Amino acid sequence: MGRLKGKIALVTGGSRGIGEAIVIRLAEEGADVAINFTSDASREKALKAAAQVEELGGRAMVVQADVGSQQQVLHMFEEVERQLGQVDILVNNAGVAPFESFMLTSEETWDRTYNTNVKSIFLCSQRAAASMIERRSGKIVNVLSTASLVVTSPVIPHYQSSKAAAHMLTKGMAIELGKFNINVNAVGPSTVDTDMCTDYLADEETRRKEIEANPMKRLGTARQIGDAVVFLASDEAMQVNGHLLMVDGGLTIKAAQPEDSMER
Repeated sequence: MGRLKGKIALVTGGSRGIGEAIVIRLAEEGADVAINFTSDASREKALKAAAQVEELGGRAMVVQADVGSQQQVLHMFEEVERQLGQVDILVNNAGVAPFESFMLTSEETWDRTYNTNVKSIFLCSQRAAASMIERRSGKIVNVLSTASLVVTSPVIPHYQSSKAAAHMLTKGMAIELGKFNINVNAVGPSTVDTDMCTDYLADEETRRKEIEANPMKRLGTARQIGDAVVFLASDEAMQVNGHLLMVDGGLTIKAAQPEDSMER
């Protein structure tokens, strides 16, 4: 506890699911947290997350912005700096994963996916880094996916390619910003049982297959992702840069194959 005391964090897409869990873990470690949300429908959830931060003794604020829009990103940072101060920790968590096969993917779906999953990281990180460079200090953590490394489904090629692009963006940023004492890293969750996956995991056979395919024989939790983000945002990870920390139970290191008969 207290590893991030005195730090100011901004979490994009922080109103629910993995984002909310990250917000709470940062607050538990002493950070003040700005919670970004996009739509009016998420406002109440963002306010609830802010209330939890304040219950933990931290300062909190909510800020609405489409993080794929440069104008809105700039305004968001102005608001955060006005209310809380300069951002020490940026967590690029906002993401979408619309299920459409390659031949049915529309240009609108493609653009929305890349704006949210890649462009938002570029815009938010560029703005955050401007002040971090001046202070020679900062942490940027991008929330990616097992899809950054492997094909996870035949019906989300736009999502997978966006997460792979975000992985390379993480590495490029780490090289350029490292000399300013700014660490840029990422976490890669496997399937986590949050509201984003409610419909997908509602089918019991799908849930069973997801669990069975994982070497740990369980789904991950949002809090586990928050734990990884806290580590990468802390002084304990000062020499970790450009790294994708997989929080996937070992899923991406095992090739898909029939059950090994030698285990029986």
